[in-house]
Amino acid sequence: MPASPSAEGPLERRLLWLTGLRLVVLTLFLIFTTTVYLRGLSLSSFSTVFSLVTAGAAFFFTAVYASMLRKRRALVAVARAQLITDQLTWTAVAYISGGATSGATSLYGLTALSGAILLGGEGGLVAALAGAGWYVLLCGGFALRLVDVPPDQPIGAYATRWSEMGYPISVNLLALCVVTLLAIYLAERLRITGGHLEQATQRAEEAERLALLGRLAAGLAHEIRNPLGAITGSIELLRTGGTLSDEDQKLCEIVERETGRLNALVSDMLDLSRPRAPTKTVVDLAALSRDVSTLAARSGRGSDVVVRYEGPESTPVLADAAQLRQVVWNLVRNAVQASAPGAEVVVRVGDGEASAVSLSVIDHGPGIPADARDRLFDAFFTTRANGMGIGLAVVKRIVDGHGFTVDVESESGGTTFRVRIPGESVIAAPALHAERSEHALEPRG
Repeated sequence: MPASPSAEGPLERRLLWLTGLRLVVLTLFLIFTTTVYLRGLSLSSFSTVFSLVTAGAAFFFTAVYASMLRKRRALVAVARAQLITDQLTWTAVAYISGGATSGATSLYGLTALSGAILLGGEGGLVAALAGAGWYVLLCGGFALRLVDVPPDQPIGAYATRWSEMGYPISVNLLALCVVTLLAIYLAERLRITGGHLEQATQRAEEAERLALLGRLAAGLAHEIRNPLGAITGSIELLRTGGTLSDEDQKLCEIVERETGRLNALVSDMLDLSRPRAPTKTVVDLAALSRDVSTLAARSGRGSDVVVRYEGPESTPVLADAAQLRQVVWNLVRNAVQASAPGAEVVVRVGDGEASAVSLSVIDHGPGIPADARDRLFDAFFTTRANGMGIGLAVVKRIVDGHGFTVDVESESGGTTFRVRIPGESVIAAPALHAERSEHALEPRG
């Protein structure tokens, strides 16, 4: 499976580190083999020439892989190819340094560790299978007389029969298996730890942004609300003066509506930036939802959208009344803004699982793109051109503070936000199957 775009960057960096590391290890090991193990052999001897050819081939493939890295193409395939050719290189080194009993077989485990770091469990498994395969082929070649002992090496240093190779093969394969499993485990733990660290970093950055927003909101709230109050009062006096034409009355309504929107935005910013622990009391969720539905239908864009409540007459729950009202209001306002003129928004209180209660706000708007759903409740993230991305973040913070949950279901025909209130927060089992009340609020005018 190709690596995702988000994973290409880290994989490329790890490949660059592996390329540099393999050059260092290969160079040091070949120097050691040439100066210590092959000491005393001429440059024209078989083992020396074989060592130089092996080194040349390894450096050639490294150059090829480096070229592909620069083009940033097929990085996963490049990683797998490096692991396989590395194991082949160590097999070639093992051939001239003792065969089945060579100390070079320990490098199979190093490549398995590199594979686990590069590609996780898949990389470790690919490296282990490649190393085991090359090693068994080398041993089988000796046993079947398909591969001869290097002519300049002592025959007694090589095991060439299955009976002689059984023990070293078993030990080396077992060691490779153990190293691979440990490498995969450590790589997985590192991945999980890295993910937790990234989440913690994101939370710290978000907290810092919210703290900055809190200071900014606190400083501006008073300065903004005073002029808004004066504007609202002045407009109300003008509207009740009886001297305005119909057109002027409509303009006053627009000014009043927009000042209300600005005041709501300031309230949302304060709610988001200054979280408050909920003070839980008995709250009638059904009555609260009906009241919010009525208010939403008579303010803002509710004038051209039908807002309807469905549910029981009474649903007592344990919650902070003001904060729960803010949750319902923000969800309804969000649904109304997503709806076309003449559409319908349904606020529904219903049964949940295990005596729980659910609050659903349903609209018939265009829906939410799949790639945006995971970020809907992030502060300052919005899918609307004129949105601020604050309302749903306030909803998530309040819901989490109460121990409730909120989720979203969306398709091209509409969106449903559902808040689930667990059974321990429900005061009495509501008669949800009794006669249901519906309060349909039609558009004015």
